[in-house]
Amino acid sequence: MKNMKKWFFGMLVFILAATLAACGNKEEASGGSSDSGDDSGEIKIGSIIDASGSAAPLGKPEEETIKMIIDEVNEQGGIDGKKIKLISIDSKSDQNEAVLGMKKLIEQEKVTAIIGGTISGNSLAMIPLAEKAQVPYISLAASKQVNKPDDNSPREWTYKTAQGDDVVIPKLLEYLKDEKLTKVAWLGVANSYGTSGHEEFEKLKGEYDIEAVIEEEFEATVNDAKSMLTRVKKADPQAIIVWGTAQESAVVTKNIREIGLDVPIIESHGIGTKEFIELAGNAANGVIFPAGKLLVVDELEDSDPQKEVLNQFKESYEGKFDKAASTFGGHAYDAVHILVNALEEVGTDKEKLREALENTEGFVGISGVFNMSSDDHNGLKSDSLTMIEINDGEWTKGD
Repeated sequence: MKNMKKWFFGMLVFILAATLAACGNKEEASGGSSDSGDDSGEIKIGSIIDASGSAAPLGKPEEETIKMIIDEVNEQGGIDGKKIKLISIDSKSDQNEAVLGMKKLIEQEKVTAIIGGTISGNSLAMIPLAEKAQVPYISLAASKQVNKPDDNSPREWTYKTAQGDDVVIPKLLEYLKDEKLTKVAWLGVANSYGTSGHEEFEKLKGEYDIEAVIEEEFEATVNDAKSMLTRVKKADPQAIIVWGTAQESAVVTKNIREIGLDVPIIESHGIGTKEFIELAGNAANGVIFPAGKLLVVDELEDSDPQKEVLNQFKESYEGKFDKAASTFGGHAYDAVHILVNALEEVGTDKEKLREALENTEGFVGISGVFNMSSDDHNGLKSDSLTMIEINDGEWTKGD
């Protein structure tokens, strides 16, 4: 009897040990013990997007596009048989939320790479964490400071897919000069995006014989800019530059027309979303701005190298979400595809991944044709932009 009891006890111990081992193996298979999830058959990628809050008109299409493309990649078998696991965080148009999201993705989720940063201020706040942790980070924000700070040297681990103000401002100034609009008002949003754009404007305006007869700032939360615009009206500019994103720029644009300022309005690429037109109403008509070619893809020549890619993205996005594709979703499209290409080439080793991103060459995307290098972690030039005019609530080619 004693031997029988020992036998049963031994069997119970064996079964329990086997069960625990199986559970342990199951946890490892879900990525629980791997820094990037790569050993478990999946690759963990993080995204931090302003899917809600004031920047949502930009961020929501970015979030939707990232999820759509990663689903497509996984449906096609993933990367070398490994599926991508996306960990998506809504930073709610809040800088603190963006920083907390970055810490979570790096320290807890241990992701292979991170995409996001809808607005420049959030991206700039997130960068030090990515650089310190040596995690490849692809920003979707526009400020030149994101990828090329004041010392004019690229950050080591940070890239971006939006056209920077160092690309956009020359296009805008060239348009003003061609139209002989040499005396202008500069109205910029009081945040990192506005500051960066203004610095580039100040640096380059003399080369194009452009003079700012008045310069003003408005808050990103502006509800009424009429008092500021009264000063602008007295300065008698030939044109007004409004440098902001959709929500705040719509308020300023409406107010310009409401006080009877009848001069050309030239804006930044930050208004390239239908929400701007909806918010600004009839005041949006006649507004001109530089932006990527997606908004006027139907007017492009068939020989344009981007046309086929633009049409494919437009068809996929609009078919899935039943709303117009935006250039902001395009920035996300480019980021995911550039990252996937690098992962397919070198795998999940972060240093090799960083090098592969840096050597992106000839990638035909939504924002342009990318040619990155050790000196340029954006890889776009002014030819990635076209001047667009809003007529009857629709985008039309303005150059």
